[in-house]
Amino acid sequence: MPRTVLFSPISLRSVTFDNRIVVSPMGQYSADEDGLATAWHLMHLGHLALSGAGLLFTEATAVEPRGRVSGRCLGIWSDAHVAALAPVIDFCRRHGGAKLGMQLAHSGRKGSVTVPWEKQVGMAGGAGGWLLASPSAEPYPGRPVPEALDAEGLARVRDAFAAAAARADRAGFDMIEIHNAHGYLLHSFLSPHANLRTDAYGGSRENRMRFPLEVFEAVRAAWPDHKPLGVRVSATDWTEQGWTPDDTVAFASELKARGCDYVCASSGGSSPHQKIPVAPGYQVPFAEQIRREAGIPTMAVGLITQPQQAEDILSGQQADFVALGRGILYEPRWPWHAAEHFGEEVFFPPQYERSHPSMRPGDFLKPFRDRLAAE
Repeated sequence: MPRTVLFSPISLRSVTFDNRIVVSPMGQYSADEDGLATAWHLMHLGHLALSGAGLLFTEATAVEPRGRVSGRCLGIWSDAHVAALAPVIDFCRRHGGAKLGMQLAHSGRKGSVTVPWEKQVGMAGGAGGWLLASPSAEPYPGRPVPEALDAEGLARVRDAFAAAAARADRAGFDMIEIHNAHGYLLHSFLSPHANLRTDAYGGSRENRMRFPLEVFEAVRAAWPDHKPLGVRVSATDWTEQGWTPDDTVAFASELKARGCDYVCASSGGSSPHQKIPVAPGYQVPFAEQIRREAGIPTMAVGLITQPQQAEDILSGQQADFVALGRGILYEPRWPWHAAEHFGEEVFFPPQYERSHPSMRPGDFLKPFRDRLAAE
């Protein structure tokens, strides 16, 4: 039996995860110009599937061409995208141990920029860019004015999310997550900074939640009932007049009522005026509040870097999963080292088993084994 919550299994619907460690969706900006997966994705997702994590997500994957952040972002708006992902998924299934998730996304008013290592310069329409979509014609400061989605545009985006979910199922993913955070399209409907509408999709909190909830319902209907579906949120805008943690609890409660299986609690992204008190685990209280008050499983994310820190979050019932991003990019064998730290078992590909400390010559691990034997 596992000694820790971190390495104990957990199930959502029909899917059981070997442990509570999640590899977060992380933009790679390495698709081809049509949003198709490349050899980079085979390497990136393939080696993280070997990491020992219980769940591995793709990067934010655009549901339509203008839903990309950059022109090199991964897409899922056609069957060609499913075909391009096939060798990636095959490798992960054949050699990896993680369940596989896809994050469905639309960049909204924060898209049409260059890749990050080119300093995210906004691209004009004549320079490879595109017209942005948003709830209102209110630009993110310093970016072009977006198009306010009319009824036809809302329907198109909603249908694009549903079609993307169906493709993710055909591609063989175990679960999907809707990206409703970081100032992108769906978060923009929630945030007063971006949503200035006066119709049924703007004004009150209930109206601002309407379109993201409609998208969720469309995705839930298109996604198999036995597979889990979650939502990543920005739990707060970190501004005086923005979206708040209490708003997020209300939103999470509505998501739960519609069949949402978990909420990943991130934050920020809607305003450059946000004031974020960055520190280890700074977003964990949001996951705890949502879990406690909305009664839904949560993922904690944000500067979770140490095994004991992760275990304390889970054993303290602050969250049900811990999601690692940049930390696991830097140390892609983090789950192996955490398992060694706690004396737990974790997935090891047979090709790498000889690297495990228990199989190395010498007696330098004897104190560690003696301690385990005495417990």
